[in-house]
Amino acid sequence: MKTQMKPFLQEVAEDLVARFGNQLENCAIVFNNKRPAAYLQKHFADIIGKPFFSPSFFTIQEFFACSTSYKIADFYLQFFTLYKIYNQLLAEEKLETISSHKFFPLAKIILSDFNQIDADLVDAEKLYRDLEDISVINKEFDYLSPEQYQFLAQFWTSYSEGKHKKQQELFIKMWRRMPKLYQKFHEKLKDQGYLTNGSVYRHLADDITNHQEFISNFDKGKIIFVGFNALSRAEAKIFTQLQEADKGLFYFDADSYYLDDNQQEAGLFLRKNLHLIGLKNEFSGKESLMKTAEHNVNVFKVQGQSAQAKILNTILEEDYKNSESVGKTVVVLADESLLIPTLQTIPTIYNGSAIDLNVTMGFALSTSSIFGLVDLWLTSQLETLQADKVTYKNVEAFLTHPLTGLTQKMRDKILTALLEENQVEVDHKRLLRQSGLFEVFYKKIEDPQFVVTNLLEVLDFVLTRLSNAKTLKKIDAELFVKTIQELNRLHDTFSNHIGKEEIPFVIYLVQKSLQAIAVPLSGDPLNGIQVMGLLETRNLNFDKVIILGFNEGIIPKSSIGNSFIPDSIRRVYGLPVLENLDAISSYMVYRLIQRAKNINFIYNSLTDESTSGEASRILKQLEYESGFNFMYHELNLEVKTEQFKEVKIEKTSNAFIKETLQKYLDKKKILSPSALTQYISNPIDFFFNYIAEIKEPKEISAVVEANEIGSILHKVMEYFYADLRKAEITEERIKEQRKSIPKLIQKAFNAVMFKHPDLVMEYKGMQKVILAIVDAYVNIILNQDISQTPFTIISLEQKIEAEISFPLNGKEESIKIFGYIDRVDVKDGITKIIDYKTGSDKLAFKDIDELFNSDGKHINKALIQTLLYTYAYEQFASKTCVEPNLYIVKTMNDPTYGGVWFKSNRQVLRGDFLEEIKPLFLAKLKEKLTELFGAPYFKASEVQDNYKYSIYKTLFGK
Repeated sequence: MKTQMKPFLQEVAEDLVARFGNQLENCAIVFNNKRPAAYLQKHFADIIGKPFFSPSFFTIQEFFACSTSYKIADFYLQFFTLYKIYNQLLAEEKLETISSHKFFPLAKIILSDFNQIDADLVDAEKLYRDLEDISVINKEFDYLSPEQYQFLAQFWTSYSEGKHKKQQELFIKMWRRMPKLYQKFHEKLKDQGYLTNGSVYRHLADDITNHQEFISNFDKGKIIFVGFNALSRAEAKIFTQLQEADKGLFYFDADSYYLDDNQQEAGLFLRKNLHLIGLKNEFSGKESLMKTAEHNVNVFKVQGQSAQAKILNTILEEDYKNSESVGKTVVVLADESLLIPTLQTIPTIYNGSAIDLNVTMGFALSTSSIFGLVDLWLTSQLETLQADKVTYKNVEAFLTHPLTGLTQKMRDKILTALLEENQVEVDHKRLLRQSGLFEVFYKKIEDPQFVVTNLLEVLDFVLTRLSNAKTLKKIDAELFVKTIQELNRLHDTFSNHIGKEEIPFVIYLVQKSLQAIAVPLSGDPLNGIQVMGLLETRNLNFDKVIILGFNEGIIPKSSIGNSFIPDSIRRVYGLPVLENLDAISSYMVYRLIQRAKNINFIYNSLTDESTSGEASRILKQLEYESGFNFMYHELNLEVKTEQFKEVKIEKTSNAFIKETLQKYLDKKKILSPSALTQYISNPIDFFFNYIAEIKEPKEISAVVEANEIGSILHKVMEYFYADLRKAEITEERIKEQRKSIPKLIQKAFNAVMFKHPDLVMEYKGMQKVILAIVDAYVNIILNQDISQTPFTIISLEQKIEAEISFPLNGKEESIKIFGYIDRVDVKDGITKIIDYKTGSDKLAFKDIDELFNSDGKHINKALIQTLLYTYAYEQFASKTCVEPNLYIVKTMNDPTYGGVWFKSNRQVLRGDFLEEIKPLFLAKLKEKLTELFGAPYFKASEVQDNYKYSIYKTLFGK
């Protein structure tokens, strides 16, 4: 016969009511965590069935804290106290003191070690002396992992490769400092009226009968400890003393399946508590639910992290329908990062009725828009402190942040103004002038004391505006409250300690402390589907259990927190080691499933940076020996790729396209050479760019785009020859003018980047690199020019227009082309058109047919462009035999590919060959124009390389 399974807390409630009746109110009930109290209360109410006086409920920390009149020091108070003492000790040793920023990560580890030493009643002096001995004997410190070694190495500034010896001495000195640090730290806290959690445990454990006043509160009843597993040495000692004084009762949630079998790690701590420490379990001798009750297990193997949450709807469907199973279902997130995907999956309404969902896990502030705003404020403040400027990307983030509540009009106005100026950084004063939220948000922090108060002002301003506009969401309201509470708490702690701190460090602390905030989402802890982390399930039972993220490395965890106490010494002193984590994880899973009928394990089978893709070893163990009924499911997400559809834009039936093309024929629009080459290499791009006019949004970026380098170079060459062109250009004159190049480059840079040639500014980082690149390019061009001297310049950056006629639907049509010719020279009677190129253009071409073949691989845009210029210039200036020259700065000096003339199969495009080519070029150009205006479709080129850099790729389905 299958056994009836009652929740553990119901059994505890029944036993306590039977034992104490109406004396229950004199008892104290102590748990590991807060959550079980509500459940136990409910069981009491169900059993007693009438109003009753409740016993007191405590978590173990709260209970122990009642034993002392001291307050418990929070982390920041501990940090500042430790930091002060550490620097005093360094000063006594005549060593350089350490900055708070550097000490912070070190302090976190030291404090956690101190706490563990206290909770496990270890003699700190002896432990650190052993550590020092080991370090002295073992000069290599090989008990530290390479990461820890690296980590510590950063704390000693005098460290360098050659000073390994020095490093060891610093290590050993650090261990020598520890006992003193430990002792003074506790003394100093005590002087201020504070203790750490660990030291409360230590004081209580020394001899609990000294705390008669505390214990006598419960003289008429008992102190009842429910559902404990791994005990620190202090807890074990306190529990034993309470049991001996006949004050304590213990209810352990154990199952003989793993308790009586020494091989089962889940029972490791319970065996220790019962057999070694000698605590008495009020629930001993119960039959094993693991063995006798029915357990059905479904294992879901899922590909992908978030995909794990996506199958919840399948598993929970009957819970949505059936409100009978009130509070009997739990979704446990072994991997807490799955909270958001889980909330996005479980619906709020099913078949018209609302779904009860209670999320006990905190919704992390760091994933909310409020944290986004706070974080933005903190980073903007750091920027203001450093340079009195805020980067454009942070100003943009501020303007577009949902909580700043700026009108679209105001946003656009400011963003357009900033885009115009192309400034990567915005002056702090300008931002303050905008008043309103700007004034509050960008107010400069004058003193470390004001970090928190200024931030509170910003939050207060935003909060008032949101609540006046009645646009405040419930979860945001709770997050605001929690953030403001935390900031007020920090303000109290900081006020005595941060007078001399650096503002950036205080900002860092605020950032760190706010990252840790989470707000429990609302719901009823006793009803509906419960969503919780594994730690929160302690003491609770559910008929249906779903565990997400059941992966090796997540459960059990694969690393014990950071500590400077090596494993060997931890073992000697009985401090927690990695195996403890395995035993604790196993126990938490086993006790949750021992009373559950329907168990679902879901794990991610894909290997990525967060998981191994392996199911937890606990699952493997259960499969191997539990005798439960296992069912396996694999969720394979089908990856479907859409059939490639060729996108063609039809011209004939589309009035808008016809009208726009007609504008070219009516000369209301003029065709540029780059528009034409875009059409030739990928016709559909021409449609998106020149007809639909879909443009790339303008951005401000500190990186100078390749086309901007080209524009700067063109400007410099224009400035360079502007004065010289009045007379014949000779080698001497070029050499003389070379002296002014740096000035000209800066002027050109400012003109292109900031539309302001005469700007006076200091160039930084990347800007200096760009100036240097342009300088190199200018010199390559000038070396080429010197080799051509003497010559005469006819024009610079000249705009020219010309008409080209072509046949269309049986009649002659024509269009106008225009362009800017970089330079026109005359040398030895030959007129040359010169085009500068900074890209990877080539001089070689196959033949004229291939130049215009949109589906071919031999389009040479630069040649089409220069021949177009040549054609236009010949028309414009009534000249013949004009010769195109291309200055490709990257390859001009190259002996094989260099030069300035185009080549086809070793024939250089000049003289007779050029004159032969020109009419062929014109004929092909006319054919292409007939196609542009007459073909039925705009379509994509068949050669991918022809649109490799197209911004419209996604639009034509490539």
